[in-house]
Amino acid sequence: MPVVTHIARVETASGPRHAARCGDGPFRLIEGNPFEDWRLGEEPVPAGARYLAPVVPPTIYCIGLNYRQHAQETGAAPPRWPVLFIKAAASLQHPDRPILIPSHAPSHKVDYEGELAVVIGRRAKNVRAQDALDHVLGYTCANDVSARDWQKEWGGGQFCRGKSFDTFCPLGPVLATRAAIPNPNALDLRTVLNGQTVQSASTADMIFDVPTLIEFLSADCTLEPGSVILTGTPSGVGAARTPPLWLRPGDQVCVEIDGIGRLQNPVEAS
Repeated sequence: MPVVTHIARVETASGPRHAARCGDGPFRLIEGNPFEDWRLGEEPVPAGARYLAPVVPPTIYCIGLNYRQHAQETGAAPPRWPVLFIKAAASLQHPDRPILIPSHAPSHKVDYEGELAVVIGRRAKNVRAQDALDHVLGYTCANDVSARDWQKEWGGGQFCRGKSFDTFCPLGPVLATRAAIPNPNALDLRTVLNGQTVQSASTADMIFDVPTLIEFLSADCTLEPGSVILTGTPSGVGAARTPPLWLRPGDQVCVEIDGIGRLQNPVEAS
């Protein structure tokens, strides 16, 4: 089979289906599950099909303070160990669908965080860093949307509440395989808000690279296929600006990563 470089998940008349492409070729529907045995079919993705988040993760692992310049802008010392928190699986959102500002648990400090997301392709436990990328299916763009008031003021010292509101984890638009991205720590990442670039960095600025994160997270813990790891955000977040730059209804926020694509979401009131 030709080398597959990108995998997508799309809406079809029969329900969500995965599709794949080789290089710059068209996306074609696949037969089977990308986490198991599958083959690339001949049927093209239907014209006008809507793209979905490329995976539905059982768990969303998140790493905080993982870029040197982001740690500097927050005034925090670089961590000795990866800073882990988890977003609720129900926070998943698709490309082009809205990020909703919470109203029943109101937040007035909703922030963007563009990130590289890693998708685990096969079960991983006690994996060594040198073998870690063998367990990766691919990479996609993520926005670790964060209600800073719930994260820092009303969350009881935990991040999960402020990170887990519905729609607070957009993923997409597609997944770039390891064949397309041999080194995940050599990628340019940008976040664009209403046409203005607000984050611009290289994943080389990570304090803990992707293999190290997989080794850390899989230590005595099983990472199931489809699990997603958000690898941290670079500097430029809204909370670190003067004055702070919070998301508002009517905004458009995009996360762009070279080799993957552009994840775009509008912002709306819930």
